[in-house]
This record gives sequence, structure tokens and C-alpha cells, in this order.
Amino acid sequence: MPKGKADHPPEVCPELPLPARIEALLLSGTRPLAERRLAELLGLADGDATESVRTAIETLNRDYESSDRAFRAQRVAGGWQLFTLPPFAPLVSRLLREHQDERLSQPALETLSIIAYRQPIMRAQIEAIRGVACGEVLRALLQRRLVKIAGRAEQPGRPMLYGTTPNFLKVFGLPGLDALPVLDQEV
Repeated sequence: MPKGKADHPPEVCPELPLPARIEALLLSGTRPLAERRLAELLGLADGDATESVRTAIETLNRDYESSDRAFRAQRVAGGWQLFTLPPFAPLVSRLLREHQDERLSQPALETLSIIAYRQPIMRAQIEAIRGVACGEVLRALLQRRLVKIAGRAEQPGRPMLYGTTPNFLKVFGLPGLDALPVLDQEV
């Protein structure tokens, strides 16, 4: 059975306003959603789909602002996600206090910065730069979803390569890796 125009799935919930459908996806998503991904989920097939999504998000943010909502849609890690506004930080931090106690240790920050600037990178390379074993630190960064296994190196034993995740970008408030500060010297 044909899916529709140019083999695209049909538009989902076309009877509902586009901003409301996007809002439902942003509320339900656990990670940032790019305009292209939002358009796919909505079943928007036209060439201006990403522009339509962007315009609908602008409409949502205007509506949120005019009705004194505590949140906005914000671009982060190459996509859009809902965030509470800064004035509400004390209230939200009270709710999330236990997460604040989970700060990154100095070894974790060092390891994370090496991975961020050198990815994909092997564990042996990280250890050579830091001068100490980093297995436990890597495990902790993997559990916190700041680092992922990005593949395997093309050398004997095929060691794992590590890279940062979209959650890394989110936690550090970066729109992409190109927003990392420029280093004066090589990491």
C-alpha cells in the first residue's frame, strides 16, 4: 500500500495546530529534537518542512512569553528542547538537589575534556595524556551518558573509541562541539 506523496508517511494529526503538535513532541522527548526530526515525526513532506517547524517553535515561544509561562523552547545540541527560565532556577534546584551533589570530579573533568577535544579517542591515548589509568572514570562518564563508545580503532585488538554524547552538549549548554572554547595549546 503506498504511503503517500513521494513515499512519505502521512501527516500525523493534521487536524491539530502545528505548534501544539510540536509542543507535544518536545514535552515527551527525553533529548533535543532537530527540526528535520520533528518534521519526520509529524509526517511533514514538503520542502519547507523544517522552516514550518522553526516558525511553529517561534510561535510557541511567543505564546509562552505572552502567557507568563515558566519555560521556553531552546536550541541545544543541534535540536530543540523545553527548558525552565533562569528566574525559576532556585525552585527547580530545590527539586533536583540530589542531582547537584553528583558533581564531576577533577579526574572526570580532565578525562571528559580530553575526549571532547580529541574524539574519537582510545582509552590508551587518554591514559597517555593524563598519565594515569582512567577505566573507572570512563565507566562513570558512560553511566552518566556524557561519553559513548564511538566505534573501534583499526588496529590490533580493535580497541574502543570514545566520544561525547548529545547529553554532554546539553549538560554543558553547548549547541554543538564547534562551540567548545578554543584552546591556546593542544590537549
